[in-house]
Amino acid sequence: MSDLNPLQRPERAGPPIPASGGWSDGDPVAWRKFATVCENRCFALEGGGVLDRIDLAYETWGELNASASNAVLLCHALTGDAHAAGPSGAGQPTAGWWDELIGPGKALDTDRYFVVCVNVLGGCQGSTGPASINPSTGKPYGSTFPVVSVRDIVRTQAMLADRLGVWRWMSVIGGSMGGMQSLEWAVMYPDRVASMATIASAAAASPLQIGWSETGRLAIANDAKWNGGDYYDAEAGEGPHEGLMLARRIAQIHYRADQSYADRFGRAVVDKLDGFKYWDRFQIESYLDYHGEKLARRFDANSYLVLNKAMDLHDVGRGRGGLAKALARIKTPTLVATVDSDMLYTPRQQVELRDLITEGGAPVEFVEITSDHGHDGFLIEFDQLNPILGDFVSNIDKTLSH
Repeated sequence: MSDLNPLQRPERAGPPIPASGGWSDGDPVAWRKFATVCENRCFALEGGGVLDRIDLAYETWGELNASASNAVLLCHALTGDAHAAGPSGAGQPTAGWWDELIGPGKALDTDRYFVVCVNVLGGCQGSTGPASINPSTGKPYGSTFPVVSVRDIVRTQAMLADRLGVWRWMSVIGGSMGGMQSLEWAVMYPDRVASMATIASAAAASPLQIGWSETGRLAIANDAKWNGGDYYDAEAGEGPHEGLMLARRIAQIHYRADQSYADRFGRAVVDKLDGFKYWDRFQIESYLDYHGEKLARRFDANSYLVLNKAMDLHDVGRGRGGLAKALARIKTPTLVATVDSDMLYTPRQQVELRDLITEGGAPVEFVEITSDHGHDGFLIEFDQLNPILGDFVSNIDKTLSH
């Protein structure tokens, strides 16, 4: 008779997961560039608190022209980073998240455009975030890192644009959390944005999104090894990876659609269901385990909390008299794209965006992406996205050239 408790989940195999999977000083730089955009108690956050110094990691493709009129800013989603194009490599654990859209002859043609992507404030791939060293203590910020808003993120991107010599972006483009940033750019800096595209995003986080987000954050906070956010001195295997992995599993479920999972997995199993055991897995469970561990090895639990909360706080109408008044500030050509199977950022929200921006007087192109992949369609449906984005940006380029 086995002494194993049948309710005990088997131990995960493989090498231990580091306390934080984020990039840190001393790691290979890969394709990152760095800029210190402010220092000496220079940045007051929207929700309170001050950061002494802000460093941003970013990547660029193509060349800025003499008039600085061909620059495109890409804004990444929750667990993305500045590596929007190119392969994985030492110091860069993933390939570019929009690699099929960026490069010569692609939608964002690097023979024509200067494309920039910035790891956001609060992130963990080279920009200032919870794992960064606090200049005033010499230790990681950890639990002392302040709450960040999407507006804070955009303000730091504007500081970087100044240093790059970009006064006005030809276009600001993003999906999901990136779409929140593109919206805020168009509302906060209407004179600095010639066009804007938001994909699978919203003018304000919905109750459904906030509910899912809080559930994921609680998964991390309820991991005893999270230690209130101060875990950076923990040995590999002793950080809050279980909480982060669970948060990722939860998110991965609603990032996709029922049809996507049904087509891919059905009821296929990993472990034979001969004598039923509690932890014998279906293939969907193995898939969620894989994505949980993959994120824990390349991301930071505190950054997940910070950026996830920033998404919940997103509301372009806050302090501006409501959504309609805020979106009326947008005067530039706008692309709003929805994914028809998205059950997280539902098409209703993009229709609302289209209608409110149109009522404010800006020209809006509305496109529906057909996909079985749900919210993740904006990271998958490249055959549709290439002509959609390519035509939109090319038309803006032609308009500005004349």
